[in-house]
Amino acid sequence: MSMSFANRIKALGQRIRHGDGTHTPWVRRTLAILFLFLVPIPILLLLLFRFVPVPGTPQMLTWLIVGDPVHYHWVGDENIAPALGRAVIGSEDQNFCSHRGFDWKSIDKALKANKRGRPLRGASTISQQVARTMFLLPVRSWIRKGVEAYLTVLIEALWPKKRILTAYLNLVDWGHGNFGAEAASEAYFRKPASRLTGAEAARLAAVLPDPEKWRADAPGPYVADRTATIVSRTAEVTRDGLDTCVRK
Repeated sequence: MSMSFANRIKALGQRIRHGDGTHTPWVRRTLAILFLFLVPIPILLLLLFRFVPVPGTPQMLTWLIVGDPVHYHWVGDENIAPALGRAVIGSEDQNFCSHRGFDWKSIDKALKANKRGRPLRGASTISQQVARTMFLLPVRSWIRKGVEAYLTVLIEALWPKKRILTAYLNLVDWGHGNFGAEAASEAYFRKPASRLTGAEAARLAAVLPDPEKWRADAPGPYVADRTATIVSRTAEVTRDGLDTCVRK
């Protein structure tokens, strides 16, 4: 009788801990540990969190360890104003419904701009940002980017687009210890995320590039101008059906 998948994982864990009865080289053990953390664990967690709220992120944990406040409360998509989803699609990832995790056109534009001497601007999709936020610390490195790409593929394969957007809106850092739409809405507008207006949603989206520097409740000239741009882009999202994959 063939060994079940669960039994195979259990046996692999035992070999990592105890060896194979003779001698297990450290390279083999290291590879086995990497396999566990890159294949079954992320897959099982993604399958679980497709249906239940994500309890927190590595970034939230680091904040708690150093004693910084964390305000976080997961809410379902039915408790987040649709205007906020449209605003972040318009500002962060207009091709969210059509790509499979990576916006190759935006990546190509970013690389061409970098070759012309301009700073390498972000081209991360909402899916990539969810992968990064759920599993990784905000530390820049090529290894992290590679793992992020792999996790993005898993998320796109295992989650529908609506769940990806819901996770993004619940986990994103909106500054000053406020993680997710509910905490940000309560902190900046004194109301639940379900009652956000279109203008308020655009303001929240406007501060995402640097939420510690800018505030949605006290917008300066830059945030005000960016908010107006996002309001216009949100109208385009509705007009062109760029949010069809997440409409209620």
